[in-house]
Amino acid sequence: MSSSYLTPVLTGRTLLRANPVSKLFAAVVITVALMSSIDWVSATVVLGCELALMPLLGISVWGLLRRIWPLLIAAVLGAYGTALLAEKTGDVLLAVGPVVFTEGSVAAGIAVGLRALALALPGIFILLTTDPTDLADALAQKLHLPHRFVLGGLASLRLVGLLVEQWETLGLARHARGIGSDGSVVARTRNLLGQSFGLIVQAIRRATRLATAMEARGFGGGTRTWARASTYSPLDAVIAVVGLVVAVGAVTTAVLAGTWNFILT
Repeated sequence: MSSSYLTPVLTGRTLLRANPVSKLFAAVVITVALMSSIDWVSATVVLGCELALMPLLGISVWGLLRRIWPLLIAAVLGAYGTALLAEKTGDVLLAVGPVVFTEGSVAAGIAVGLRALALALPGIFILLTTDPTDLADALAQKLHLPHRFVLGGLASLRLVGLLVEQWETLGLARHARGIGSDGSVVARTRNLLGQSFGLIVQAIRRATRLATAMEARGFGGGTRTWARASTYSPLDAVIAVVGLVVAVGAVTTAVLAGTWNFILT
C-alpha cells in the first residue's frame, strides 16, 4: 500500500468547493436517521441516494471501491452473523444442522449490512473531498472548537500518509533482513506483530517531536489568527437541504412501507 492509496480519485469539484461544516451537518443528519431504526428500507433509500450523488461528489467508482472494500467485507460478515444469530421468525429458508436462516433473520441481516454501508459512506465522502486544512479552519472559525484540539487533529491527519510510507519502509527493511521469509503462518504472524510494534514506536516518537515543535512555535497558547477565512456559499445551503431531504425521505419511506423500527420503542 502506498501513500497514493489515501489520495482522492476525483472527477469533479462540486463538493470540494463546499464548506466542511455543511458536509458534516448533512452526514450527521443522515446518521441520526439511520441510527434511529434498524430496517432495510431506510438503509436502502439512504444508500441509493448516496450512490446517486457520487457524480456530484467527484469520486470515481473504481477509486471508491479501492477504499471501501474492507467495509464491504465487514458489512457482508455483519449481515451473515446477524442472519445466523437473529431471532428465527417467518418461514425457514435454509436449515443445515444448527445453521438456520428464516425470512425474519435474513431480513435483519440485510438491514444491518445495508445500514453499515449507508453509515460509512458519508464519512468516506467527507474524507476524500475535504482538505484537512479547510476542515481545521471550519471547525475553529465556524464551530469555535478549541484551537488546541483543532490543530492536533490537523497534525494527525497530515501524518496519516507518513505512517503508510513508514509501514512500507519497515516491511522492506524486515524483508531485506529475511524476517518472515519462510512463508509459514507463524512466521507471517510474528512478522506482522513485530512490524506493527515498530510502527507504533515510530509514531510515538514522531508525535512527541511534533508536540514539542508545536509548543515551541506557540501552538496552543493565546488567541490565534487564521491565514484563511472559512466562508459559506449557496452550495452549503444546498448540501444541508439535500442531507435533510435524504434523511426525511428515508424515514418517511420506511414508515409508509411498515418497516420502521424505532430503536427506543
